[in-house]
Amino acid sequence: MDPTGTVSDASRQVRVRFVTRLEPPLRVPPASIAVPSQLTRLGLSEIVNLLLKNSEAEHENQPFDFLIDGELVRMPLDQFLLAKGISAEKVLEIEYVKAVVPRKHQDPCPHDDWVSSVDGSDPNFVLTGCYDGLARIWKGGEVSECTHILEGHTGAITSAKFINSNGGENENDFFIATGSKDRLIRLWKCEAAKDRNQPIKMGAYKILAGHSSAVQSIAINPSKEMICSGSWDCSIKLWDVKGSEEDGNTISLKKRKVNSVTEDAQLEGGAATTLVGHTQCVSSVSWPDPETIFSASWDHSVRQWDVNSSKEAWTMVCGKALNCVDIGGEGSALVAAGGSDPVLRVWDPRKPGTLAPIFQFSSHSSWISAIKWHPKSWFHLLSASYDGKVMLWDLRTAWPLSVLDSHQDKVLCADWWKDDSVISGGADSKLCITSGVEIQ
Repeated sequence: MDPTGTVSDASRQVRVRFVTRLEPPLRVPPASIAVPSQLTRLGLSEIVNLLLKNSEAEHENQPFDFLIDGELVRMPLDQFLLAKGISAEKVLEIEYVKAVVPRKHQDPCPHDDWVSSVDGSDPNFVLTGCYDGLARIWKGGEVSECTHILEGHTGAITSAKFINSNGGENENDFFIATGSKDRLIRLWKCEAAKDRNQPIKMGAYKILAGHSSAVQSIAINPSKEMICSGSWDCSIKLWDVKGSEEDGNTISLKKRKVNSVTEDAQLEGGAATTLVGHTQCVSSVSWPDPETIFSASWDHSVRQWDVNSSKEAWTMVCGKALNCVDIGGEGSALVAAGGSDPVLRVWDPRKPGTLAPIFQFSSHSSWISAIKWHPKSWFHLLSASYDGKVMLWDLRTAWPLSVLDSHQDKVLCADWWKDDSVISGGADSKLCITSGVEIQ
């Protein structure tokens, strides 16, 4: 007690019961215990590790995060309870989960210019697009190696996507689409390389022409039969890619030499549909389900499009030019977008009568260039920014779970890879890979 006879803050305690969905041996005994009320999550993590070590002597300490009533604790326990109006008189049930802490940073993969696009949808390979007009395929491992160089664009590549990896007649085939400032989309068919001393140089088998200005973003539909593209010409175009090598209305182009490499005969195709509505550059497109496309634009809007009718189904204006959009979260229905301020915003189009974001995260210090939901979590997403950082987020707290500071310049693109890794590219001409990111 202090001289006035009151209990000092240092001696105040609350009774807690730790629970978890983790598998044994990461489960502590269910009995409640008394802990100091001013503990932070680091102190709570020390207690959980001590309890686990008492049960299993070989347990190695690891960081944990803690949730009370579904919200991550990011302040001293007593302050959290006060802020949320939770009584400290009853036994608190605190759920613990593994903390999202990247455990390994691989050596960067150098490029000859800005790395503007990354795709981590294949578990064994990473695809990058670069301002030197080349796309590259990298084989993952302790040291990533470039296996293919895709040549042909005459302008910077702005977007590069796997259409269908390991999905052709040969299980080792890759089908890839790239968009460029040269106004074209190119389609590529590559075979996974055997052990080679040098990357394989490839030419596209088909060119998709139709945009009147630079292609800024492309997205693949879930069936892998179509792609869509957003452009500086303010339009979104849809393209058929299924069986494109056998299309009857394609035009064969003569073989030609590019940098002493003979390209195969190419085919040229036109758009199946054009979506019109944006008034400035369509900076990002996402195709989360067969009937719905989302787009973000420098006209400050995010739009939802009905593919069957080619009409807008929902429009949200946020007051800022937007660079990126992605769809995920609960029911794969939440819309995350970022642009010309440091704020990551999340909307729920299912909520009628309001266009206000349901979440806003503002830890970046410059424009946001990329956003990506985790493919297997409703709560987790990443953001990349011109401030040179990639941040990992959980919707259950307003602070970033982790900040990746691997780049020495603007980060232009980022993606998840293999569920537990983050890949990113930037104006420092590097592909960076961070692994050991455990998401529950």
